[in-house]
Amino acid sequence: MPEIIIGISAYYHDSAACIVKEGKIVAAAQEERFTRKKHDSSFPSNALSYVISSIEEDASHISHVAFYDKPLLKFERLLETYHAFIPRGLVSFFEAIPVWLREKMMTRQNIRKELKKFGLEKVPVLFPEHHLSHAASAFYPSPFDDSAILTVDGVGEWTTTTIGHGKSGSIKIIKELHFPHSLGLLYSAFTYYCGFRVNSGEYKLMGLAPYGNPESDEVRRFRERIADQLIDIRPDGSFLLNMKYFNYATGLRMTNSKKWKKLFGIPQRKPESAIGQAYCNMALAIQQVTEEIMLKLASTARELTGSENLVMAGGVALNSVANGKLERSGIFDNIWIQPAAGDAGGAAGAALATWHIHLGNNKKPVSNGSDGMCGALLGPSFSRAEITRTLSRYRADYQTIDDFDSLCRQVSGLLSKGMIVGWFQDRMEFGPRALGNRSILADARNRDMQKRLNLQIKFRESFRPFAPAVLAENTSDFFDTLKFSPYMLIVCPVKESRQKSRPTGYENLSLMEKLYFERSDIPAVTHIDYSARIQTVHKETNPRFHRLIEHFRDLTGYPVIINTSFNVRGEPIACTPEDAFICFMRTDMDILVMGNCLLEKSGQKNVKELPKFDFMDSLD
Repeated sequence: MPEIIIGISAYYHDSAACIVKEGKIVAAAQEERFTRKKHDSSFPSNALSYVISSIEEDASHISHVAFYDKPLLKFERLLETYHAFIPRGLVSFFEAIPVWLREKMMTRQNIRKELKKFGLEKVPVLFPEHHLSHAASAFYPSPFDDSAILTVDGVGEWTTTTIGHGKSGSIKIIKELHFPHSLGLLYSAFTYYCGFRVNSGEYKLMGLAPYGNPESDEVRRFRERIADQLIDIRPDGSFLLNMKYFNYATGLRMTNSKKWKKLFGIPQRKPESAIGQAYCNMALAIQQVTEEIMLKLASTARELTGSENLVMAGGVALNSVANGKLERSGIFDNIWIQPAAGDAGGAAGAALATWHIHLGNNKKPVSNGSDGMCGALLGPSFSRAEITRTLSRYRADYQTIDDFDSLCRQVSGLLSKGMIVGWFQDRMEFGPRALGNRSILADARNRDMQKRLNLQIKFRESFRPFAPAVLAENTSDFFDTLKFSPYMLIVCPVKESRQKSRPTGYENLSLMEKLYFERSDIPAVTHIDYSARIQTVHKETNPRFHRLIEHFRDLTGYPVIINTSFNVRGEPIACTPEDAFICFMRTDMDILVMGNCLLEKSGQKNVKELPKFDFMDSLD
């Protein structure tokens, strides 16, 4: 009888469930995709129901449930932190402690209560440490039998950073950095000060950084003040934060904004307000500091483990710009990053740690050079009958194109004419990136497409870049990289031969003026610094998406298109056909393709009233 293990992350943000069968990930999904509440932290009942339904066996065959951290150890950290900072933090203490006593201290009982609904009340529940869950999520699905492991995030129980060594089925943690000294929280503090929301706005800060002027005195001054006052960086990548500038340990805010204003000379930016050059420069400065620390940590990991391979997880591993710098540094021969590197991926790591470490299965499955994440396509899929039932319920007009090559040829033609296509196929992605199954697609050659997608489709800040999906076999024709990036987690330069020179006086242009000049022959995916966060598309893992791009290449000569997630700002990525149809109708998308059904926006004359949606309430 196969050994089946459930992994769960919950009660902080990005709750998720995963199921592992005989050491292999079978299914995984975030709760937000089902509840439509972004970063949903509740117990992942819907995700758990889905992953259980994905196996042939019934729930009675599940041998263990693993939760992704140790709540009591986290509570210990909370109490000791408040004690260490007395009398600071009394207001926060009186807010946090009752919640912990009422809810968090009851985590084990709450999990048991939820599992009972699935007939799992007698299944043993294990609690691996947070960063062990991250490390397991990175090492065990990787294509390596031996690798250094680097996990970096905000904080787990006490740990904020680890360096470890994975070999066959074992993981050894070699070095740890503890709270309150956290690279993830440092980056989040700058996210907060620049006017974005913590735990969701870090992507925005990373996207804003290239608008900073690397030659400016202000960037240099910001970096010097960060190094002199905020953080003491050691040669091995460890560091200490000057906590008088931060309030996250015991307060209700990330920073001491009065001290930051005095230190940097600019006030905290108000959310949704105009973004001045100073905030661009501040974003660049902290991005450079983050890259410096990550490179030093990687060098230490190489020295301590002697491995030529590196795997990474934790929220900071989603910093694709730093990942690109690390890849090009040559510190490691090979790098693999868990696509669900944040807390959602902790569910997978907890289950894998249980299989390999607790149950003593000390050999990894044979990878044959591929990884164990199945292209991150681990979520639910929907049949043609389910899709057509949804369309019929909304009285949508559509055509069915049974031959997939014919469908791809038609969609390629529409993309080449400047149309924006919602693309809904097969299994939903696990992790924060849409990788070709719940995607919005457009022509990367169209210079106006970045502006149109941001403002009319995604309803988000116009400066945010879009990623190119490129056929793996054609990657080097467009981008300066020798490595593949199937999970959209590496930023690399666009090839110099495809770049266009900057206009005279470029550095004096405003952010918006910089944004809209044409930088390459794929301008819609070329960021302001001539970089791109690439997704290499592989026939082996996503044959339908690969086939579509092949047809686009045959038509236009370009094996690259824009790929962005199928959602609007503040909303989770579409999960069901209904999610996709509603998003399609509420935006300026031109075409929707679900399975073999194709819809044109102009043809939707009789659609019944859609559910109400307050866009302003959804903003993150």
